[in-house]
Amino acid sequence: MKEKQKAIVVGVNINNQLNFSYSMEELANLASACAIEVVGEVTQNLSRVNKAHYIGKGKLEEVLELLHESDADFVIFNDELSPTQLRNLEEELERKIIDRTMLILDIFAERAKTREAQLQVEVANLKYMLPRLIGGREDLGRQGGGSGLKNRGAGETKLELDRRRIEAKIASLNKELEELITQRETQRNQRRKSGVPIVSLVGYTNAGKSTIMNAMVKQFNPSAEKQVLEKDMLFATLDTSIRKIKLPYNKSFLLTDTVGFVDKLPHHLVKAFRSTLEEVAEADLLLHVVDYSNVHHSNHISVTNNVLKDIGIDDIPTITVYNKSDLCDVEIPMVEGENIYLSAKQEVGMTELIEAISNQIFKENITCEMLIPFEEGQLVSYFNENANVRTTTYEHNGTKLIVECTNSDYEKYQKYVMK
Repeated sequence: MKEKQKAIVVGVNINNQLNFSYSMEELANLASACAIEVVGEVTQNLSRVNKAHYIGKGKLEEVLELLHESDADFVIFNDELSPTQLRNLEEELERKIIDRTMLILDIFAERAKTREAQLQVEVANLKYMLPRLIGGREDLGRQGGGSGLKNRGAGETKLELDRRRIEAKIASLNKELEELITQRETQRNQRRKSGVPIVSLVGYTNAGKSTIMNAMVKQFNPSAEKQVLEKDMLFATLDTSIRKIKLPYNKSFLLTDTVGFVDKLPHHLVKAFRSTLEEVAEADLLLHVVDYSNVHHSNHISVTNNVLKDIGIDDIPTITVYNKSDLCDVEIPMVEGENIYLSAKQEVGMTELIEAISNQIFKENITCEMLIPFEEGQLVSYFNENANVRTTTYEHNGTKLIVECTNSDYEKYQKYVMK
């Protein structure tokens, strides 16, 4: 069995950040997701990072000492390093240097399954690499050019891609992405026209969004192939999943699951995944899923809200779902206004969640009387399948329905509404 590669993690606590220790813990988890074992940690309190080496000279010597003691393969830094810092650190430490952005890009590259997600990650990776190629070829060659993780041990000695070739590659990938984005937009327009409400799951990575989706699918659409991947790991889901949830009384909605967020999510990735995240902007309701058992859940909520704000989403009705509440000192299920405490894994609180969703997305439904001529019998069938038909009676000139339907159906079939 191949021996796990080892690393030392290094972070700068700028002006005593409250969540600094957790940020370092999360960095170690990101490293673990890349099959790297963290064998040491060095931190420094500064008012700003050192422009040349990220950390001060004394701390640099401390890292060197720790490297010799632990025989680590990498030094991982908790922030995105500038090209200058990257070069200087490689020269001083004579090890592969990785920053937080590289780790996240590598995890995304590993997890991306659909062509769109793969293209998005590749564009983000190339944009990250581009400024780091200039004047640092020999150093970057040792890293495998950029993320430095996908080809660990490949022993790349020369980086052949030059700036023009990378820019051409980015342009080519973006062109292919545009075509996929156009397809996605067409699908979105079709969904919009259908009038079926859209509910989007958002939240920090590993909060349990996919588990919630699967619990709903199991309860209302029990079918094995409709289950989505759920795993206790960072960024298990990168590709947008959409499932139709059919409720009683012919009510249904589309549930979408998107990529999870993380603190210091690289701006290249946010930009690359913008089209995927725009799925969220189309939602009628957001389910903000929070891992309530995580002591840093308040920080997770802030990070998620900030990312949503960055992509222009701050006015969609939201239900906050405190998942994994069974691991806390809370009696579940519990509903407090727009907050629901539940356990998706134990399937406790799902009924309450569905009720809260229904109250939000179907509150605009209209109950009316319609008289449908006998020759338009297919419309009666349509309403029986797509609306809540409360009563059906037969008049001499047609079928009379008392029906609860969507606003779009009410507008569409206005001429049959009895005044």
